[in-house]
Amino acid sequence: MSETESMVVVIAGPTASGKSALAIDLARRIGGTIINGDASQLYADLRILTARPSAADEALVPHLLYGVLDGDAIASAASWAAMARAAITDVLAVGRVPIVVGGSGMYLTTLVDGIAPVPEIDAAVRAAVRALPTADAAAALAAEDPALAARLMPGDRQRILRGLEVVRATGRSLRDWQAVREGGLRGRHALDLRMVDCPRALLQARAATRLDAMVAAGAIDEVAALVARRLPADRPILRALGVAPLAAVLDGTMTIDAALAAATTATRQYQKRQLTWGRSQAGDWPRVAHDTARLTERLTVG
Repeated sequence: MSETESMVVVIAGPTASGKSALAIDLARRIGGTIINGDASQLYADLRILTARPSAADEALVPHLLYGVLDGDAIASAASWAAMARAAITDVLAVGRVPIVVGGSGMYLTTLVDGIAPVPEIDAAVRAAVRALPTADAAAALAAEDPALAARLMPGDRQRILRGLEVVRATGRSLRDWQAVREGGLRGRHALDLRMVDCPRALLQARAATRLDAMVAAGAIDEVAALVARRLPADRPILRALGVAPLAAVLDGTMTIDAALAAATTATRQYQKRQLTWGRSQAGDWPRVAHDTARLTERLTVG
């Protein structure tokens, strides 16, 4: 297989930057198939609230890995990357160009650069660690893996628990495991990696406008159906932007105006984290303008 035949395009960018529309435009020009790289859009439950491509968009070019998981499933960066690699193989096999598009930085980093080969954590160790209050877990991590603990915020429960369970289960720091990554696309495919640039003020304005449109299109009904399922609290779909405040509207503890304000704030915070990832993890990716025409002029395949 030649370099052109094994080309994979990855388009990253913060939410509301217009990257999905850009990917569709590019796919139509070069015979591409779009592969979802957004964690929330994997799930079938919230098509409107997660801004999944519409049926009309999906009719323009092939789309893969959108709405393929039930809300009760728990996806991870590693499991998604395995799904994405399989999809890339299938797309290349039929002579099309895979175009991975999304804003979930950990997912994209795992796909492109691989993942640390941390062994499966013993269930008993995981249960014991996860039962600890955050402060106790942080103190334990400081004693057992001080170098990692020094790099984490005291309230970052998820990373603290992960670091503690790894050092207890393997006897090695998560930092040591992360020094080696396996399974990435680099070196296996010719990569065209791009980060969509969009001014922050425009990002925020687009996100606010889109949120209003989501509510008008039935996002609250989507959340009502999701809440009615009474899923366990650890399900990732429940952390999708907008779910918590709209659920609060449904149970009468928040007005719709307050919910929209809360969702807007959460979206801006998420955009900030995405931009931080873009600087730290994708700093060497070429930047392209948010404008569709300019992007598709600059993206090259082959």
